[in-house]
Amino acid sequence: MIEVTKINGSKVLINPDLMELVEETPDTVITFTTGRKIIVKESRQEVKNLVKLYRKDIFAN
Repeated sequence: MIEVTKINGSKVLINPDLMELVEETPDTVITFTTGRKIIVKESRQEVKNLVKLYRKDIFAN
C-alpha cells in the first residue's frame, strides 16, 4: 500500500495494483480499475515514485 494525501488533507492508503490511470488536470487524479477516482495533493511524478518504491520493497523481500 502507498500513502497519499487527499485534497481535503486526509491521508489514505491505496493499493497501487488497482491504479489504472494517474493524470494531472492540474490536480492529480488517480483512477482505479473499479472506476473510482480520487484527487490527491501529490504530483503525478510523486505518485509514480511512491509506486516504484513500493514495488522495489515488495521484490526485495
